[in-house]
Amino acid sequence: MVEFLPSKQNVASSNLVSRSNLIQKDELMDTHTKQLMFSSKESGWETPQDFFDKLDEHYNFDLDPCAAPETAKCEAYYTEEDDGLTQSWGPNRTVFVNPPYGRDIKKWIKKGYEESRKDKMIVAMLLPARTDTAYWHDYCMKASEIYFIRGRLKFGGATTGAPFPSAVVVFNSHYRGETPRMMAISR
Repeated sequence: MVEFLPSKQNVASSNLVSRSNLIQKDELMDTHTKQLMFSSKESGWETPQDFFDKLDEHYNFDLDPCAAPETAKCEAYYTEEDDGLTQSWGPNRTVFVNPPYGRDIKKWIKKGYEESRKDKMIVAMLLPARTDTAYWHDYCMKASEIYFIRGRLKFGGATTGAPFPSAVVVFNSHYRGETPRMMAISR
């Protein structure tokens, strides 16, 4: 006969070991997750070309203010040296923004929102879907549309998905609604 339950003594000692191992694993996971999701070390996440092409087909973008020459998605673009945060993006433009995902992301989202208030402006931002952050509530919830992306994007030719969910937040100068239209889209 097979015994499925260990003796009380074994259960007590194995619980102690398991709990301490779980605590250590949780602490490592938190550190690892924080490093991946909130580190400023790697802030450039190149937009997957096929995903951009789907968005571009709908919006017809004409400016990429967060680009490197080799990864620019539009004919008109600003590089890190140009500092897209200090440049005017409009009026009368359709802007695609995949901002650096480091500590300054909130500055880019604020800039995107402010630029979208100019005449005939649409600003579409590819962002980590961090709905618990102040910048999400302060700016993203003023968008005309939010597209939550099903699954994880593979940035920059990566073979695995990003360690965070993504969304496309669209600010439109003509939108005066109270809450954004929210939809799901595929990668």
